[in-house]
Amino acid sequence: MRLGTSSPLKHETAEEWAKNQVKLGCRAVVFPLSADDPEEKIREYEDAAKAHDLLIAEVGIWRNALDMDPETRKKNREYCIAQLKLADRLGARCAVNVAGAFGARWDGHYRENFTKEARLETVKMVQEIIDRAEVKNTYFTLEPMPWMIPTGPEDYVRLIEEVNRDRFAVHMDIINMVNSQERYFQPEAFVDRCVELLGNRIRSCHIKDVHLKEEYTLQLQECAPGQGEFPLRYYAEKMHALDPDMPVILEHLNTDREYIYFMNNLKKIMGGLYQAEK
Repeated sequence: MRLGTSSPLKHETAEEWAKNQVKLGCRAVVFPLSADDPEEKIREYEDAAKAHDLLIAEVGIWRNALDMDPETRKKNREYCIAQLKLADRLGARCAVNVAGAFGARWDGHYRENFTKEARLETVKMVQEIIDRAEVKNTYFTLEPMPWMIPTGPEDYVRLIEEVNRDRFAVHMDIINMVNSQERYFQPEAFVDRCVELLGNRIRSCHIKDVHLKEEYTLQLQECAPGQGEFPLRYYAEKMHALDPDMPVILEHLNTDREYIYFMNNLKKIMGGLYQAEK
């Protein structure tokens, strides 16, 4: 297991970026640039990562490739392809996006996200991106979400079968899939189910926590590691068992100070597992 964060932390140069990551205890990184950045700058960050043994876990996309506006959809899809090609060139574990939303908010919750038409469009979108990018060294992945496909391991397996492309794999965000009382109250069983169904396809993982609020009705709130009740050590052990180099990326914090604090907190939660990766 290689811990990392989604934050580049404040820095001035590629070398400073890499040293800051190592100092924090990271052995994996989210690449902080995009395909739109200058080639020379991309090369500097790539070389810095290699020099400091930082595995490039993910190249982020975060665009709605199913946008309702045809021109925006086309533009976003071209960006997806460019980012996937960048991931391939870097040898990143994956390029990652969400499936997309059928409404105004790019990652929003809409009833239309679960129609037959939405699923067909999602499958065609993934196929197009992979086919046009023609990658050999990386994988295209979709981060599971509570309100768009895939919402769980069974749904992800179905989507893999429907897409039918070797370069389509799994991005694991276990907390995004904790969307019911069963998954919240039986988290170890849910982790085991994800490993059973998706294990050999998982390329990178996010880590955070989840808290069940007391107010009615069922309200599950994402939070920082140690602020909720999910068995994060158990989750990390299972990902480590799948692959000792599995990236486990801390995300969704607001400041460098928070990333530093909760990364150190996460290392304490991991205990001997984190020490064993040295």
